[in-house]
Amino acid sequence: MKKSELALEVYARLKKLYPDAHCELNHSNPFELLIATILSAQCTDVRVNMVTPELFKQFPNPEKLAKAKLNDVEEAIKSINFFRNKSKSLIGCAQQLIQVHHGEVPKTVEELSDLPGVGRKTANVVLGNAFNINTGVVVDTHVKRTSALLGLTKHADPEKVEQDLMKLFPNETWTDLSHLLIFLGRRTCIARRPQCDMCVLKDLCPGAQKLLKAQKTSRKNTK
Repeated sequence: MKKSELALEVYARLKKLYPDAHCELNHSNPFELLIATILSAQCTDVRVNMVTPELFKQFPNPEKLAKAKLNDVEEAIKSINFFRNKSKSLIGCAQQLIQVHHGEVPKTVEELSDLPGVGRKTANVVLGNAFNINTGVVVDTHVKRTSALLGLTKHADPEKVEQDLMKLFPNETWTDLSHLLIFLGRRTCIARRPQCDMCVLKDLCPGAQKLLKAQKTSRKNTK
């Protein structure tokens, strides 16, 4: 099977398995998604979702956050990894939104990436989920690992993985593809205990076939 054919089959099967795949960072508007995504760097979505309700209650918009005291933001997000640096980024981001973008979240990768605490990955998350603009594929640890196991990329660098996936999948699927691979990584292709025997992609996945073969050999040797 050609890589392009594999990609389409992977997408079709995952779409059928996870028709409700979505961004699992809780938010109600683009500003909240931007802030939540900044917080999610090297932190779980579950932890971020525990922190953001109180954070958004105190600082519901860029105007409030831009005027916040650093200590108050730190206190609100202190259970998040690197909370001190992220607190500075949140306030700086809000200030730049006010000064440069009239309090609105911009809609281009370039403008978003210029905000404190924001890189291409965060920009892709915000554009794809808040504005339905497919500018790229969000490559987190789950996407990087599952796409490598599936043989969709041979790279480990997230930017190179993203480029490989963008070449294989249609533009309109990029945001959805990230969600599907993240759901796969969190629910079936779990890093420390992959459930290959239950996976809908096991006949397509070189990684699954290798693991299942090893398990079969191991069972034979223990008899």
